[in-house]
Amino acid sequence: MYLTQNPVLQHELLANLRRPRAFLLLAAYVVLLGGIVLLAWPQQRVLDMARPEEAQRLVGLFFFGQYLLASLMAPSFAAGAITGEKERLSLEQLLASPLRPGAIVLGKLLASLTHLAVLIFCSLPIVMLCLPLGGVGFYDVAAAYVAMISSIVLFGMISLWASSHFGRTVSALVVSYLMILPLALVGVLAWNQLAQLGEARLMVATTLVPLACLAGSVVLWDLARRRLLYPPDLGSGGQDVIDVENEASQAVGLYIDRDAFPDRLFAPPKRTDFLPEGANPIYDKEMRSEIFSGGTLMLRVVIQISMLMAIPIMGACLYVYPWLAPWHIAYVLLFNLLCGPVFSAGSVASERERQTLDLLLTTLITPWQILWGKLLAGLRVSTVLTGFLMWPVLLACVMPLYWIQNPLNLLTLGGYFVIFALACVTTSLTGLVCSTLFSKTSTALVASYLVIITLFLAPLAGKYFADTFYRGTPAAEAVTAATAVSPFAAAFALPLDYDREKGFDDPSGEAAQAAGEPVLFFAHVAWSLLYNAALFGLLLWLFKARWRVAD
Repeated sequence: MYLTQNPVLQHELLANLRRPRAFLLLAAYVVLLGGIVLLAWPQQRVLDMARPEEAQRLVGLFFFGQYLLASLMAPSFAAGAITGEKERLSLEQLLASPLRPGAIVLGKLLASLTHLAVLIFCSLPIVMLCLPLGGVGFYDVAAAYVAMISSIVLFGMISLWASSHFGRTVSALVVSYLMILPLALVGVLAWNQLAQLGEARLMVATTLVPLACLAGSVVLWDLARRRLLYPPDLGSGGQDVIDVENEASQAVGLYIDRDAFPDRLFAPPKRTDFLPEGANPIYDKEMRSEIFSGGTLMLRVVIQISMLMAIPIMGACLYVYPWLAPWHIAYVLLFNLLCGPVFSAGSVASERERQTLDLLLTTLITPWQILWGKLLAGLRVSTVLTGFLMWPVLLACVMPLYWIQNPLNLLTLGGYFVIFALACVTTSLTGLVCSTLFSKTSTALVASYLVIITLFLAPLAGKYFADTFYRGTPAAEAVTAATAVSPFAAAFALPLDYDREKGFDDPSGEAAQAAGEPVLFFAHVAWSLLYNAALFGLLLWLFKARWRVAD
């Protein structure tokens, strides 16, 4: 019943693998990896087999790109496995069947990972082409695939566990990404650090990593199985609206109090009086009811995980090693990349799913009110949540550690806040546009992530690729200029005066200035303003022309 006669597994495989999306995704995945190998292929006519550094870099880049893509795609396949049943109101029927909860969880997991398994094994012919270049043996490739497959299984189980605890796919996706991305980063760093150990790395990749991933997967599988065996959220459609006060009274650890500071910044109390004259009913509804209608579990988990990770990063990058301050800003931007689209990607798509969009468009509320009400509601929550990670930068502004040596450092810290504000607007506005274009919240969220990752991270990957294989060429210079669209590049482009050995208290005044390109920062500001203006104009057109709504 768990494998050979599992109807959940059979149904999911037949339903998912026959969709055109599966073939399109496979084609795009193979073309992307094949294009990377083709562009990075050594250009020399004669290869020096005694110095196989280029081949090693090529294979390393191939596995890094494949591992990153698979890690990002795992939640998109598995995070909606159980929440999708809840949203379709079919979970009760599934649990009432003779299937055991463990078989349901295992069937959902295997069906979700089948897509990734097909993608990973289809990349084998590409990596085999790199073996004749030397520097990488068959056992190295086999160890990399074993470690990667084990990690992807663990990531899929994490997503499935999150799917069993939340009622919405969006919440499960966000929590899955918050847990998976740090683990993926640790995996990449460990693989690179063990590169010089040779056989030791092979042993770790083929024994320790699979055993650890298997143990974690079994524990999460048991937790998800127990969750389905005794589901606390099982009920009719009335369970879609959760009383936040009751949830807070039963919460363990952190809970959200709408009457306390700073919780009321992003969770205003319920309205007990009439709406004031001239107020925007859309904004009021979104802030006081819509965003928190599914409860605050996702918010509490996001806050706890983000702060737990932010404390050591903040202490190390801002106060112990101040020259690493841009890395703290990078962590803040990565957090906003994850949570920014969450509160905007479902703004319009959820209205479609509940079949209330037509009713909303036929009211006396103008398209402008609908637009800015939904935009500001999502922007406010994501900005406040991300702003919790920016208060250490405010503290750094008043510390002599930064400004006593060079007051211009305060301008750099101010530039960090500008980058942070523009990133918050970009992620929220992109999520709202995708929510307007797509009919499902999960589809809109995944599309938002794809667009934002392409804007924020793809230029950095392109720069690393160009600097590795095309250093000094016009193509590398063009790719470097394209990094202006990334806030991460803009944060590292701002100069910061610091001498690692003497520090800011150097009486000789010989503190070294960190390398920076302020022009890249101003180019990023101009690009962000232009991009967001174009998105806002597109939204206005969609609300007015596409739906033929009059002002």
